[in-house]
Amino acid sequence: MACGKLEIDILNSVWDLTSEEENTDISIQDVVDNLSSNGVKRAYTTIKTVMDRLTAKSILVRYKVGKKFFYSATMNRDEMARDCIKEISEQFFNGNSSKMIRFIENQFELIK
Repeated sequence: MACGKLEIDILNSVWDLTSEEENTDISIQDVVDNLSSNGVKRAYTTIKTVMDRLTAKSILVRYKVGKKFFYSATMNRDEMARDCIKEISEQFFNGNSSKMIRFIENQFELIK
């Protein structure tokens, strides 16, 4: 379930906004405001487009309350991270997690 940088920023925003209470209604404007407070300046229409894309990927769910649409994540950070790690393992290491872990350890050794 590959996601781009802005998609991840939006998901982090949704998770941050719902961290205190899971049943919080999150609007596009809430995400725009949250991203802006974190230094990410994007147009409302851009955020809406990306949130709709995340909905199409079944990462977000969109629902209507009155005349307004709201969004919620279908998985939490840990679940999303687990899916991404599994996908990377399958794409680059033929699903061999031990090989992937050795690769990561070697990369950190090179950074030191």
